[in-house]
Amino acid sequence: MAINVNTVYQTVLMILNKEQRGYMTPTEFNTVATQVQLEIFEKYFDDLNQQLRIPQADTDYADRQENIDEKLAIFKTFGTPALVPNTDYFSLPTIDSYGNTVSFYRLGNLIHNSNKIIQRLDRHDFYYVDRSKLTKPTALNPVYLYENQKLFIKPTSIVSDVTVDYIRKPNDVVWNFDVGGLGQYQWLESTSVNFELHESEQTEAILKILLYSGIIIRDPEVVQTAAALVQADETNKKS
Repeated sequence: MAINVNTVYQTVLMILNKEQRGYMTPTEFNTVATQVQLEIFEKYFDDLNQQLRIPQADTDYADRQENIDEKLAIFKTFGTPALVPNTDYFSLPTIDSYGNTVSFYRLGNLIHNSNKIIQRLDRHDFYYVDRSKLTKPTALNPVYLYENQKLFIKPTSIVSDVTVDYIRKPNDVVWNFDVGGLGQYQWLESTSVNFELHESEQTEAILKILLYSGIIIRDPEVVQTAAALVQADETNKKS
């Protein structure tokens, strides 16, 4: 399940204490919440890279590599790139195979005919791979170059039956609202967008939002306290 946006917003407001600390408007919250979600999301990749260099516990639920991968699995998807007419490259999919409109974030594997992984090359190797009969790409051993959000595949006879695995960008967080008769903000659940982070990230999301909120309301005590708690939480996850 996703992290409920209203739960996070109401928790932030309660901690700030409107009478003593100030107030964070829905618009400010949405901007900060989206930024915080991206920060936590991007840190998954650094954390996973770090854990790959550390021996893992052979115990259910305690393997940190698997736990991070589980958090990333929310954003994993796949789709069909399209050969752009009158060009030699494929465009990345904007709609995944589940029918969702998504924003591409990081590339995974490129697959041909559902069972052949296409080898990725850098620019230098891609342009010189044809010079030798031993390395010349074939339908059984295709290669590709990825740059500028474009996919160049060799041999050029491959024009279809290509699938790309990738990680999509999280959707923006939205606490949507209407204005009541007394000028109060009323939450509109049906048009709001929850955090897409794993439920275990709720505490970190709240702390990081509080850190930004302290800057917005110009309260150094909130900034210092939230920063210390964020640091403690990150240290605890790595220890």
